[in-house]
Amino acid sequence: MPEERKYWVPALEKADNVLAVLAAEPGRHKLIDLSKRLEINKSSMFSLLGTMETLQWVKRGEGDTYSLGHAFAAYGSSYAKGYDLSRSFQAEAVTARDRLQETVQLAKLEGNQVLYLGKLEALSPVRLQSEPGMLLPAHATALGKAMLARLGEDELLRLYPDDELKALTPHTIPTREALFRQLQAIREQGYAVDEQESVMGFRCVAAAIRGGEGQAIGAVSCSMLLHQWEAKGEEAKAEMQALARRLSMQR
Repeated sequence: MPEERKYWVPALEKADNVLAVLAAEPGRHKLIDLSKRLEINKSSMFSLLGTMETLQWVKRGEGDTYSLGHAFAAYGSSYAKGYDLSRSFQAEAVTARDRLQETVQLAKLEGNQVLYLGKLEALSPVRLQSEPGMLLPAHATALGKAMLARLGEDELLRLYPDDELKALTPHTIPTREALFRQLQAIREQGYAVDEQESVMGFRCVAAAIRGGEGQAIGAVSCSMLLHQWEAKGEEAKAEMQALARRLSMQR
């Protein structure tokens, strides 16, 4: 038996699986649906849901469908108060940096700009100019575009009242219309790419970190020289999405 499962509690694993389904699809599943989906017999599922309902982990609504209960609002609020994104980034990003051997960065959105919060550098003679505390236009960075893609149309129009956008390089997205088209693609694929849009000679991939309500509370990115992208680009996309999921409060 693997060491990590030596003291495993199967009932808790089943409860966790139920919570994962209800978090992703609230109010859509009855007892029988959960029983079939998770391959737990109806008697066991009845006892499990009854206990979880008493603990306010789940609640039963109209049509006898289930969703997360009030207890998780309190748990989530407490977790959010103690959540230090920068510290979590420093701990979690090491794996991605070491696998890719490239610099990994953390930023958050400040209006229509990105504010760099953290940086884990790879051992390389080439250093990125961006540093914690620096601001750059969001539309010109993968980090910024990943976070902008989580915003609604009204908020985007407020941030970008004019169609023309400031250019940092010849490759920067030139117009609001072009930016909004790219944001739709980012929503569908789950990551953003910077094609020499902020710095010539570099490509960058980023993914948004989600808060408890699905909003972007930050983003992580990996940048590399153009000639390295063909070999590492796909892996970098996967690593940044995985890192963003680990840092997200909504899993």
